[in-house]
Amino acid sequence: MTNNVYGIDLGTCNMKVYCKATNKILNEKNTIALVNKDQIYAYGDHAYAMYEKAPEAIQVTFPVVGGVIADFNNLQSMLQIFLERNTKGKLRGAEFIVAVPTDITEVEKKAFFDMFYKSKIKPKNVLLCEKPIADAVGLGLDVNQPTGIMIVDIGADTTEISVISLGGLVLSDLLHSGGNRIDESIITHVKRKYNLVIGQKTAQSMKEELGSGVPGNLETMTVVGRDVVSGLPIEMELSGAVVYDAIKDNLNTICNSIKMILEKTPPELARDIIHSGIYITGGSSRIHKLDELFGQITGIGINTCDEPEECVVRGLIKIVSDGKFRHLAFSMKSKILL
Repeated sequence: MTNNVYGIDLGTCNMKVYCKATNKILNEKNTIALVNKDQIYAYGDHAYAMYEKAPEAIQVTFPVVGGVIADFNNLQSMLQIFLERNTKGKLRGAEFIVAVPTDITEVEKKAFFDMFYKSKIKPKNVLLCEKPIADAVGLGLDVNQPTGIMIVDIGADTTEISVISLGGLVLSDLLHSGGNRIDESIITHVKRKYNLVIGQKTAQSMKEELGSGVPGNLETMTVVGRDVVSGLPIEMELSGAVVYDAIKDNLNTICNSIKMILEKTPPELARDIIHSGIYITGGSSRIHKLDELFGQITGIGINTCDEPEECVVRGLIKIVSDGKFRHLAFSMKSKILL
């Protein structure tokens, strides 16, 4: 096994790249700033800094929407530039393993495969792996055992709830609700209640600093927005209670989906899940006391982890490096799409 192996997790908000040669995870915003519609002006964190601030000549876009690729050509170009500039391993002839959501079509999965297989990098091999499987392996769990594992991955655009056993998915549900939907709920609530228009980044900061799965957060935060009545920018101090009121419906939607999956879970697997607990991952799982909320709703212990947004990419490299997990990845080279 050569060292030029890369694990790729293309999220809606962030792209995570694990380079085996350096043993490091590169984590940047999955954002592209374009001029003249197809020329890359900036990418990653630099492009995200321009979001909601760029002039008309610069278009800031997110090439992955709802967990699937929405802008194939520009994303492919950005990835090549990003990998060439930030990784020390050889790209030509390298092996890539890419995480894909479960409940997407074969055509959408093939887009992830072609992103690398048909690129100028000329890789030796491209493998795909379903995200919940990679998530579980990244958490250090042995998915090959006949034991039920429940993973709730709360991303930017989607929430993936899965039950895994014997290296495969027993049950899975992909909700089109995640961190971005929560941000939008905060924007809508603040506008309706305080006549204050705030931006997406401000809403995200409020979610990260004041957001809580259960009521009772007394912290406050000063935000700047535009007053609907006067049209002028103003400062306003908002509390954690405001954010809780804004996001509680979104969190209840996720809770209801978790309960639905648990209701469908075979009794023997349900016993394993009660014994081991539910694992929550993804960037939006960082919301304060979210584990407490899920625990109250389900009556089952909730397991959290450090760096939850990096679980998938850590699992990918373990799958491609460890012989006992290698069979969990698959190639689309032999599949013919009709």
